Amino acid sequence: MIESGSRSVIIFGYGKFGRNITLSLKDDIENILLIESNRDNYNKALQDGFTNVKLIDVTDDNQLEKIQADKDASFVCVMDDDHLNVFIVLSLKSVYPDNRILAISDSIHATSKLKMAGADKVIDLYAISANRIHNILNKPIATRFLEGFADKSHDLAFRELHIPKGSFLHGKKLEEIDFYRYGVIFLGMIDTELGNSFIFVTSGVEHKLDSGDIIVCIGHESDLKRFEKLILEEREDYPI
Repeated sequence: MIESGSRSVIIFGYGKFGRNITLSLKDDIENILLIESNRDNYNKALQDGFTNVKLIDVTDDNQLEKIQADKDASFVCVMDDDHLNVFIVLSLKSVYPDNRILAISDSIHATSKLKMAGADKVIDLYAISANRIHNILNKPIATRFLEGFADKSHDLAFRELHIPKGSFLHGKKLEEIDFYRYGVIFLGMIDTELGNSFIFVTSGVEHKLDSGDIIVCIGHESDLKRFEKLILEEREDYPI
């Protein structure tokens, strides 16, 4: 993600992703500046021993300009709020057009927005998770382990979901659907227009969902049941 020895890295966010990323980088990056808008996260960074930490309003372009990043600095946007990450990327691209901007995304929906906002690189945790599952499923012994893990350890399960006529998923492109908001991970699908072969999400091919298609998701049983119920409803808008 970031080359060892980089002169400086400016990280926005010390929350669920930012803290782990910062701790993993501190031994390899000579100069790390942490930016937070949440006082609790700001205090947590100080408690972890970081001294170069600023508490600012990240939605204020004037405060972003005061950071005065040098041309070799890399920005990393890992705020807990996806909307804030998109806003920050847009602002940074305007204020520091020559600097490299990286962002972390935990949903396909957020990844698309971050790329459109101008992020040079988006680490899609959703795709990474799906890719790991894809690799596991291609190894029989690991597959049996995963099935046991899903069924017995964490109330996780796989489920095939048929898209009926009138479903809000009909006619939608995969990148338009934020599966994360429903608590499930999209693993792959059978696209009836392309035949009956299973297509993993990691294949990199864009797909449009149609009635009659079958999608395969993984998640907690309760979330899968709730998502399936929403899919079966006749409606065009996204259910909340």
